[in-house]
Amino acid sequence: MAAPFVLILPDGGIAGFYTLSATSMHLAELPAPAARKLPRYPLVPATLLGRLAVDRRHRGKGYGRFLLADALFRSLRSEIASYAVIVDAKDENARRFYERESFLPLPDQPMKLFRPMADIERLFA
Repeated sequence: MAAPFVLILPDGGIAGFYTLSATSMHLAELPAPAARKLPRYPLVPATLLGRLAVDRRHRGKGYGRFLLADALFRSLRSEIASYAVIVDAKDENARRFYERESFLPLPDQPMKLFRPMADIERLFA
């Protein structure tokens, strides 16, 4: 289950969307420096940023970054504990987009990236 968020333009058109949902990740998936800072539970709570997409007609206008910022802000604002926001990049272009936005790849899964909530909190401070 996921909560969808849609960017509607003044003319009523849809520029893009994303989804957020609660998930978890295995502690062993994280890079060792990050895992050392966490309790030794097998699963770590996280927020999944599901499919983030921008309509082809609206690409290159900054809507992707806007949607990402909105998703990170909503994730931070949540009162539910979450260590990080995670994404599954669908292709190399998506992976590079998230890496430019300070997401880190998981060591054994380079298309799965995360950004710790502590980092997101500093972003909006």
